[in-house]
Amino acid sequence: MQEELLLTPGPTPVARRTYQAMSQGIFGHRTNRFKALSADIQNKLQPLFGTDHPVAVLTSSGTSALEAAMVNLVDDGDSVVIIVSGVFGGKFADIAGRYNFKVHIYDVTWGQAADPEAFREYLNGIDNLAAVFTQACETSTSVLHPLAELSKVVHDYKEDALFIVDAVSALGGADIHMDRDKIDCLVSGSQKAMMLPPGLAFVAVNDKALGKINRSAHGRYYLDLKMYFKSLEVDYTPQTPAVTLYQGLDDVLNMIHDETLEQVYVRHKNMQKMLRRGIEALELELLVKEEDASPTVTAVKSSPEEIAHIKDDLENNYHIAVAGGQKDLAGKIIRIGHMGFMFPKDMLAILSALEDILSRLRNKNYYGKALTAAQESLYEQA
Repeated sequence: MQEELLLTPGPTPVARRTYQAMSQGIFGHRTNRFKALSADIQNKLQPLFGTDHPVAVLTSSGTSALEAAMVNLVDDGDSVVIIVSGVFGGKFADIAGRYNFKVHIYDVTWGQAADPEAFREYLNGIDNLAAVFTQACETSTSVLHPLAELSKVVHDYKEDALFIVDAVSALGGADIHMDRDKIDCLVSGSQKAMMLPPGLAFVAVNDKALGKINRSAHGRYYLDLKMYFKSLEVDYTPQTPAVTLYQGLDDVLNMIHDETLEQVYVRHKNMQKMLRRGIEALELELLVKEEDASPTVTAVKSSPEEIAHIKDDLENNYHIAVAGGQKDLAGKIIRIGHMGFMFPKDMLAILSALEDILSRLRNKNYYGKALTAAQESLYEQA
C-alpha cells in the first residue's frame, strides 16, 4: 500500500528522524535534563523568530497563541484593528469579539494582500489604538502580506501601538524576522512549516510588548504569558509541557540549523515557483498574483466540477492529500501546501498526477508539460 503524500497546508509531513526523536522515552519536566533541553531549544528557536528574546512555548494549538497574544496585550476598552483577508483573519476577529475591546475590521478582498497605503488611510481617526493584528500568510487564500510595510504604517500612526502577526502557516518557510520587520509580537504553531505534529504554540515578543504584558490587568491563567516568560528565566515551563514534542522540536531546529535559514527560505521559494509554473502549464488559474503569493501554500482555481474531481482523484488514485477552499472559496479552489519537511521532488509528484488527471478529464494531452515548466523554473534558480 502506498503511503499518503500529505500536501495540505497543515498538518504537514514529519521526518522519520523527528518521530524517532520523539520516541526516545518520556522523562520528567522538572529535571535538569528538561532544563538543558529547554535552554538548547531557546538558543535555536530565537533566530528562527528573528529575536534575541525568549520565546514562550505553550502546549496547545496555534489558536491558543492567537488568543494569548490578544488577552495579554490588549486591555478592556482598547481599540484593536484586525486585518481580515480570509478565514484566519476572521478567526482573529472572532477571538477579539469575545472580549470587551473596540474591534475595527479592515476588510481585504480575498486573494489579495493588504495595501499599506490604503491601510494608512483606514487608520486615520481610530482613537486609543492598542494593536493591529494580521496574518503573515492567510492560509485560506495563500496570500502573503507585506509585514514590514504594514508595521511601518502602524508605528507611524501611533508609536506605542503593537503590531501582532499570526505566522502559523509562514514561520519556518517565509522570510520573517521580528527585529528587522519591526513586529512586536509573533505567534506560530508546530504543525505547519515547523515540521511537527500539532500540539505546540509559540509566542515571541519584543521589549515593548513584554512591558504591556507585565502591566496588563486581564484575568487569565493558562494563557498568562507572564508565567511563561518568568519560567523561561530558569528554563522551565509553568505547566506540564508536551515533553515528546519538545524532543521533536529540538530535532527540527537542528535540521533547520544544518540546512541554514537562508537555504530553508530558498527551498520554499523554489517549490512555490515550480508549482505555480506547473499549474499555469496545465491551464489552471492561480488565485493569487505572483507578488502576493506565499512560499508555503498555493491556491488553484477551476470550475467546481473540476475542483471536486481533482481533489477526489488525487486522494483516491494517487494517495495525495490537498485541501479544499473554505467559506467563500468552498468548492472553488484547492490549496496545495509546500512547507516544512517538503522538497522539490514532492512538487514533481503532484504535478505528474495532475497531468494525468487533467489529460483524462479534458481529453487533452498535458503529459510532460507541467513537469517541464516546473523543472525549467528550478533550473533557472540554480
